[in-house]
Amino acid sequence: MKKSRPILWLLTVAAVATAGYYGWQTFRHGAGKAQTAQKGPTRPAAVPVSVSPVQKVDFPVYLTGLGTVQGFNTVQVRTRVDGQIDKLAFREGQIVQQGELLVSIDPRPYQATLDQAKAKKAQDEASLANANLELQRAMKLGEFATAQRVDTQRSTVAQLTAQIAADEAAIANAQTQLDYTQVKAPITGVAGLRQVDVGNIVNASTQTGIVTISQVEPIAVIFTAPEDQLPYVSEGQKSGALKVIAFTTDGKKTLAEGKLAVINNQVDTSSGTIRLKAVFDNKEHTLWPGQSVSTRLLVRTLKDATVVPDDAVQHSTNGLYAYTVNQDNKAEVHKVKVSYAIDGRSVIEEGLSPGQQVIVGGQFKVQPGSLVSTAVASSDPAQNKVRQE
Repeated sequence: MKKSRPILWLLTVAAVATAGYYGWQTFRHGAGKAQTAQKGPTRPAAVPVSVSPVQKVDFPVYLTGLGTVQGFNTVQVRTRVDGQIDKLAFREGQIVQQGELLVSIDPRPYQATLDQAKAKKAQDEASLANANLELQRAMKLGEFATAQRVDTQRSTVAQLTAQIAADEAAIANAQTQLDYTQVKAPITGVAGLRQVDVGNIVNASTQTGIVTISQVEPIAVIFTAPEDQLPYVSEGQKSGALKVIAFTTDGKKTLAEGKLAVINNQVDTSSGTIRLKAVFDNKEHTLWPGQSVSTRLLVRTLKDATVVPDDAVQHSTNGLYAYTVNQDNKAEVHKVKVSYAIDGRSVIEEGLSPGQQVIVGGQFKVQPGSLVSTAVASSDPAQNKVRQE
């Protein structure tokens, strides 16, 4: 009994302390409610967002696509005579000039043929000189020479004159064949990988070339455009060559700017596209034959277009919409219609007006009528995207 009394006192003290604590919490909670009731409902916090003005600017309309770089001229160099290669006068990858020596073929057989043709001409010229003398003698005899003799000599002179003309043609042909032993660059361009080595026998009848030369200054890009854009492209060409920009395939780096040169003469019915050819100066050799590039063709420029950043345009099951901020710093929703979008900017046909402030970051927290706190968005769409995320 003596041992149980302290325990009983401890339990009694603990129960009283617990009752006091809960009573104090109840009183405090009731006082807090009363104080809140006196102050009125709490105002919701403003949602932080990034905004950008709706602009009225000239908007360039580009057609984007994929293209392939081609040499402006491409030549596969072949030999025109048979023989053994004595010398290769070019390096692979070298820029060769038109008329520059590329390959030397053993010229001795062709030099001998040329010398033979020249000797034959000299022989015929001597015979012609003698025939002319005989003709002059026959004509001096007058009535003592028969008409047949004179006519025969005249015929001999004519035949030998014709023979000399044939000899001159043979000499020209032999000289040409000899010249063909010196294979020269037909165009200025970049020499590719050689197909034969020194010491090999080449034949004019074979299809294998010695080397391929591609002209890279200027250079061409072949790309396609949808056939429904053909009227706009043709109309733009009437006022001058349209600008074409070549990018890397990821679209991140600009390679060169050129001009549209050719619209193909027919539409590809299987794909519904038209092939186009653009020409670039390519002084820096940023474009290379066979390279794949992304292209942008400037079709036209929209004057005084209503433009907003792409991040302002949101998607829903009911279509496109955008949030604006009114004078009370509250969000308003607008259904919009977009006609073009490129380089992080969209052209708005309906729904927005120049001067309005559109929300480009933080929309995921915004509802129509939400109170917002605004910050001017960066001009870089990529930074706005990071902020929004």
